[in-house]
Amino acid sequence: MKYETISLRLLENKKEYALFLLLLLIVYMANMGYLYMKYEGFIGEELIKTSGQVLNIYPKPSYNVIKIHNEDMIFFTTILKDSKISKMDYIDLVITSKGIDFLSYLKGFYTQSFSVRLRVKDTFKNRLFQDVLAQQTNKQVAELFNAIFFAVPLGVEIRDFCAVFGISHLIAISGFHLGIIVFVSYWCLYLPYSFLHGKYFPYRNKKFDVLMVCSIVLCIYLVFTNVVPSLLRAFVMFIFGLYLLRRNIKLLSYETLCIITLLIIAFFPKYLFSLSLWFSLIAVFYIFLFLQYFKTIPKLGQFILFNMWIFLVMNPISHFYFEITSYWQLISPFLTVGFTVFYPLEFVLHLFGQGALLDIFIEYLMDLKSNVYLIRTPAVFFIFTY
Repeated sequence: MKYETISLRLLENKKEYALFLLLLLIVYMANMGYLYMKYEGFIGEELIKTSGQVLNIYPKPSYNVIKIHNEDMIFFTTILKDSKISKMDYIDLVITSKGIDFLSYLKGFYTQSFSVRLRVKDTFKNRLFQDVLAQQTNKQVAELFNAIFFAVPLGVEIRDFCAVFGISHLIAISGFHLGIIVFVSYWCLYLPYSFLHGKYFPYRNKKFDVLMVCSIVLCIYLVFTNVVPSLLRAFVMFIFGLYLLRRNIKLLSYETLCIITLLIIAFFPKYLFSLSLWFSLIAVFYIFLFLQYFKTIPKLGQFILFNMWIFLVMNPISHFYFEITSYWQLISPFLTVGFTVFYPLEFVLHLFGQGALLDIFIEYLMDLKSNVYLIRTPAVFFIFTY
């Protein structure tokens, strides 16, 4: 006699859906109300003394624009060209709240600043950041590694290099990186725990215990990177996936993706304006679509076809926002496959102070000449194809 495994659904009927949406709406309104209270406090004074960390510096002919993050908001301001302020530095400054509306407060805004002063603050993340810089002889390569390890925003030149080769998705920390971290963490923990499990905890679910420890590792990493929206989406999906699997509820479904999207927006309303989050969610949608239509082909075929699929479906969307195009982008799927080995290998090399060992290959790519074209996907394309 054959038995068929039936996956349950998280929400079974319209009443449960309505209750769930009502609860999310209450959470969303409460969080928006809290943010509006903070905004009211912000605009209550025209001049505000604040502090924050410099996430990025955008050089201009006669001045520099800096992107600053503090615990409440992200904003931009200008500093003198000769200011001795570097990326990841902490600064104290006075800014003006004049003319800043609530939407700008949520999305990030530009404001005038005064009395900008460097503040010495030694943090563990800063020490790691400086250690990566010290290991590389090429400043742009160091930027690349600080981006993929610590979610430090890229400078203009290295960002354009990533766009030319179509590897921006590899640099922006997301579910791809989370998958690699979970895979490596899982197998590093599995063998030692197997010994303890067999001796002391044979009654427990070994795989689930290891995955729970992996989730703690991911949570620490998420906080460490200042809660990057795309990584947050992946983390929520991972935790939510563990919950669903434990209860035999269908995991890979568009319903799950929709629920996770609503959860993130309800609890983190600011991320509604995060382009990286939406790119991440769209990519997951196409992953589910791939699994729906190509799940019957052999695993090797799936592996080869998958990266080509993601490249082809995401390329028109990315070019709607980013115009840089080159023929080198055609090798992006192959670079993506190589990154699954490159990422953990570079982590180990940097851990042992040998981060510059493979820099020659990255520098080779940077030195390649390429004709760059500015091509934008027209909006009408999405009307007729999506």
